[in-house]
Amino acid sequence: MEFNVHEGTKGIMEMAVKEEHSAKKVGSGLVDVFSTPSMIGLMENTAQTSIKDSLPEGYGTVGTEISVKHMKATPIGMKVRCESNLVKVEGKKLLFEVKAYDEDGKIGEGTHKRYIVDQKKFLENIQK
Repeated sequence: MEFNVHEGTKGIMEMAVKEEHSAKKVGSGLVDVFSTPSMIGLMENTAQTSIKDSLPEGYGTVGTEISVKHMKATPIGMKVRCESNLVKVEGKKLLFEVKAYDEDGKIGEGTHKRYIVDQKKFLENIQK
């Protein structure tokens, strides 16, 4: 099956950092700053959202790999913006570049791989 997903597709998402996103709250550290797992979640969500409307009914993507650097701490209350760019499409395999910024500049960057799946078949297969 062909998919209407194209290299160069970009996504942007923004969020305000709340206490529930802190390293202390998610268990990845002891400090009340934006956690790495929360940043990664934002990166994955930005990537998958950027192409979801280009997929046929019943199809979605699953994350298969992420490699990122979290370069700077962001305090609770600050806004964070994530940008994704689909840089490579190989059939059902997708490679995104992802970057995150807070109000003071870049806080993270890396790559994220996703795979296009038929959601019903995917769920049936993991139940076996």
